[in-house]
Amino acid sequence: MVSGKEFRSSLRKPLPGAPRHKSCRIVPAFTIQALQKGTCVAPPPRCNALKEQPPKPTNFRTNYKRGDFPIALEANGKRISWKADLQKLDYHHYLPMFFDGLCEIEDPYKAFAQQGIHDMLTYGGPKIFPCIPQLIIPIKNALNTKNKLVMCSTLRVLQHLVKSGEMIGEALVPYYRQILPVLNSFKEKNVNCGDGIDYSQMRGENLADIINETLETLEKFGGEDAFINIKYLIPTYESCMMN
Repeated sequence: MVSGKEFRSSLRKPLPGAPRHKSCRIVPAFTIQALQKGTCVAPPPRCNALKEQPPKPTNFRTNYKRGDFPIALEANGKRISWKADLQKLDYHHYLPMFFDGLCEIEDPYKAFAQQGIHDMLTYGGPKIFPCIPQLIIPIKNALNTKNKLVMCSTLRVLQHLVKSGEMIGEALVPYYRQILPVLNSFKEKNVNCGDGIDYSQMRGENLADIINETLETLEKFGGEDAFINIKYLIPTYESCMMN
């Protein structure tokens, strides 16, 4: 039981950021230690909402090293060539495996995963639609890394996915709650370079611009329920169809 004298002395403790005495011992807030003499309450920790999360090891690299993909390196060593007809591939098996490589940040795995995804989305046709539920977790994991390069490439893939077949945009609407919330923190985070030149816009690497492009694409191809679902998760988004 804390006495009234000890409680009153705890109220006189220095606030976070105030000058501390040399004999002051830093203790966590809201603990019994904060009521002891000669202690100072530690300030609240930084939330680090935009801090990059190191990507977890992906199965894409393991599968590539084992030779599980029907691909081979071209002579220049920078691109891949397919050993099988893309239209005859088992998309349920291979497309999620390539999407798992969205988290890769090292070449050549990063380049191979992205080329494989875009090739399969280009030639997949009706085979892509049944695979959508298997693609949500890899997309979510890539966006949650908060690595700007990974997020930019993932959003480009998401735009391509929506345009790759009929009804895919509408089928993605129920999954907005899993893939869109992380974009809230970066949507308005444009580069402020003063009088300088922002070359990221020229190279198409400005994350805020790509986020807006992706949201507009989702609205255009997502049907009548797309806008209200985007607006619910990202309140600052304004419709590109109604204006």
